[in-house]
Amino acid sequence: MKFEEWEPVYELILKDMNFDRLYDERAALSLSKLLEIKARRKMPDVIEIDALREVISGKDALVCGKAPRLAKDIKNVDFKKYVTIAADGATSVLMKGGVVPDIIVTDLDGNMEDEARANEQGAIMVVHAHGDNMDALSEEVPRLKRIIGTTQSKPLDNVYNFGGFTDGDRCVFLAQEFGARSITLIGFDFKDTNVTPLKKKKLAWAEKLINMAMGEGLFD
Repeated sequence: MKFEEWEPVYELILKDMNFDRLYDERAALSLSKLLEIKARRKMPDVIEIDALREVISGKDALVCGKAPRLAKDIKNVDFKKYVTIAADGATSVLMKGGVVPDIIVTDLDGNMEDEARANEQGAIMVVHAHGDNMDALSEEVPRLKRIIGTTQSKPLDNVYNFGGFTDGDRCVFLAQEFGARSITLIGFDFKDTNVTPLKKKKLAWAEKLINMAMGEGLFD
């Protein structure tokens, strides 16, 4: 999506969450530099976004959130029918169930050993930079392969903005951006009461953004 379409929504999120855009921009720049280093080494670590289009376009996408219900939800899914997109910590549940996601959308606060293992087995890593994960970027990006960088702020030449705020809704925006035929959600619980007040606000935004992406005109 165009950043001009996303930016007004992003500004509302920053205001509501009391976040400073400057830190998101610093993180995006840090990720950009890390990806440049990998690209200069001419290793197959940094890939083009066409790889996402190839995996997603025209396919039925299954977006897996990391709510506790995911372990139960996956028992009723025929994964062969879908392109599986995991929201960060959902990767651990999927891997435990014998499923390697096709794409992992992550801000690197899940179980990174599980995510790295999935990455070694072919999962594309859509690594997100934001104001709270600069240390994780420095620690984790050097060891990952098949990486595409994202930001929720202004995109850079090698760090993209497909829309979205939390891992879960960014999965949906990603599927929309690259032409998924349909999007099915599992492992989501927007009304989870066993979370912190901050997490409740994030879940509220996730629900609102997913609704926007899946039918309220944001992509018109």
